Amino acid sequence: MADVHKEPLLKTYYYENCPGCKTDQLKALKRGLPIKELVSIWIVVLCTTLPISSLFPFLYFMIRDFHIAKREEDIGYYAGYVGSSFMLGRALTSVFWGIVADRYGRKPVIIMGTFTVVIFNTLFGLSVNFWMAIATRFLLGSFNGLLGPIKAYASEIFREEHQALGLSTVSTAWGIGLIIGPALGGFLAQPAEKYPFLFSKDSVFGRFPYFLPCLSISVFALIVTIASCWLPETLHMHHKSRDNSAEALEAACYGSNAKEIVQDIEEREPTSKESLLKNWPLMSSIIVYCVFSLHDMAYTEIFSLWAVSPRKYGGLSYSTENVGEVLAISGFGLLVFQLSLYPVVERIIGPIMIARIAGVVAILLLTSYHYIAMLSGFSLSLVLNCASVMKNVLSVSIITGLFILQNNAVDQHQRGAANGISMTATSLFKAAGPAGGGALFSWAQSRLDAAFLPGDQMIFFFLNVIEAIGVLMTFRPFLAQRMNRKNQTLS
Repeated sequence: MADVHKEPLLKTYYYENCPGCKTDQLKALKRGLPIKELVSIWIVVLCTTLPISSLFPFLYFMIRDFHIAKREEDIGYYAGYVGSSFMLGRALTSVFWGIVADRYGRKPVIIMGTFTVVIFNTLFGLSVNFWMAIATRFLLGSFNGLLGPIKAYASEIFREEHQALGLSTVSTAWGIGLIIGPALGGFLAQPAEKYPFLFSKDSVFGRFPYFLPCLSISVFALIVTIASCWLPETLHMHHKSRDNSAEALEAACYGSNAKEIVQDIEEREPTSKESLLKNWPLMSSIIVYCVFSLHDMAYTEIFSLWAVSPRKYGGLSYSTENVGEVLAISGFGLLVFQLSLYPVVERIIGPIMIARIAGVVAILLLTSYHYIAMLSGFSLSLVLNCASVMKNVLSVSIITGLFILQNNAVDQHQRGAANGISMTATSLFKAAGPAGGGALFSWAQSRLDAAFLPGDQMIFFFLNVIEAIGVLMTFRPFLAQRMNRKNQTLS
């Protein structure tokens, strides 16, 4: 008897020409692990993340080649501005792209974002001076507004039991992009010097030593842009030609399930007028996300600058290739953890507890970095790789949990704008990360003989302070969690 009811019910409350309804129909019928959707989201997020941090291993040398820094200690200061320009551009436009995604769909914004990488990331690799580098990075951030909508997309394309895995895929791809990007930058920058048997000094890669990593990422972005044309749309675009009350009356004819059907129809309609700024579960999770994002972005830049800076300044005297090796190993370890262990752990202890535990462990780990710099040879390589893998696993675990809280705090018709607000706020903090991190790095190198926290100890102390603030903000009454749509909010 139940089977008799299913077919007409599907015809009743799924709109025929609505792409979101078509996706929901397929989602309702599909069983098993959604491999295709996971891979699609993974490559899109990876595409938009690679250019964010790919410049960090060679940025020190790029600024040096621009001859804008008067002293070697000032290189980190100028590097911070180039690193921040991307996030500043993204901060100014993220809400706009979120609104566009809510009105016209997630898919157009995704395609626009990946195509932007093709254009402006290529131009950045061809930069001939400091101001061209700043401008191209700013424009790349301004037009690449897909990270907010892709989080909304990931929460909509999967069945409820796979939602944690879907959002974990976003944060995993984000984290791996922040690792593989610098790895590519480390391996492929200055190819005429590293691989003279393949690249001549008179070739375009010899005249533009930082073009090859940017070009490689842009080619990948072009492939992703083309593939994105086949992504299904998840936004509900209901035609208003049919009255909801008529649908509800029709649904009522189907007996005991009528109440649930009417409720489902009503929940699909964007009737909520609640201001996102008054949605405390959303805003509190965004604020906590901002604090951890500031820490992660500052760490990403500082790690590369610290690794390539000379030993006399407390660094490791690594080459860009050495940094690339460390980050490539970290990326593999992160991928294994997020796709295998994170969804299990999240179901057991929840996203908030994961963030707290990961934050505390990260503080202890960063404290050890100063002592890691005292090692050399194989022991340095082994310990540094283990520390880097652990640090990136902890960071991405925190971000994944906050993604889940943010997307559970709003309904679909507000999800794009909510993620746009999130990206605007976090982009401002992430813009401050490289700028502040670069300035802090330069200042720390000028106080190697200070009595209190000399050199790199001051750098990691400030990173730990930010991390500790983030951990404290995950407790009540600050952080609120919306349990589900039908029940109350827990705060």
